[in-house]
Amino acid sequence: MSFYRPQYYRHGRKMKGFETLLFIALIFTFFSSNVNRTVAAGNEVRSETLRLHIIANSDSEADQNLKIKVRDAVLEATGELFAEVSGKTEAVAAAEYSADDIKAIAEKVIAEEGFDYSVQVEVTEMWFETRSYEGFTLPAGDYDAVRIIIGAGEGKNWWCVMYPALCVPGAEADVVEKYGENAAFLTGNGYEIRFALIEWIERLRNLFDK
Repeated sequence: MSFYRPQYYRHGRKMKGFETLLFIALIFTFFSSNVNRTVAAGNEVRSETLRLHIIANSDSEADQNLKIKVRDAVLEATGELFAEVSGKTEAVAAAEYSADDIKAIAEKVIAEEGFDYSVQVEVTEMWFETRSYEGFTLPAGDYDAVRIIIGAGEGKNWWCVMYPALCVPGAEADVVEKYGENAAFLTGNGYEIRFALIEWIERLRNLFDK
């Protein structure tokens, strides 16, 4: 049995349906806009950053301690080198030019500690997951990095930011100066979802690029 439905009722249902679609469209637009801003900020951060990545020979206590000593020596020696550069492009060029010197520094520390491990030093582009360090977080993605591999390179790694020079404690204050408006993106609270989103997007991008 069918009943008569007044025209205004049918019209009301149509309006509710239209309003629902409009609401979904607004949510999608808002979400897309935030995704685009988040991805753009992540891209800009990566374009301004040169990472330092050191891989130990193994996970033994001796090899992990050696990795830290190599780290300290490299950071001390390269501090002045990167203090003079005016941008990430110059930092990469300086790192490439000084790769043999960085290798010699690492080899000297290794020999002084009584090991005979080989050392590989390269300036390369490599994938990093979302990482936190001393009050700031860097989103996942491909970064230019100075990569130091000690011996077999089968141990846990150590990473930081070689340029801007944020590999020292208390560097959070420098984030604002070096990254400008993206500093809030790196240090602000409530960005966990955004970083997870970037990591998901970057992983998909890597998957399709292969």
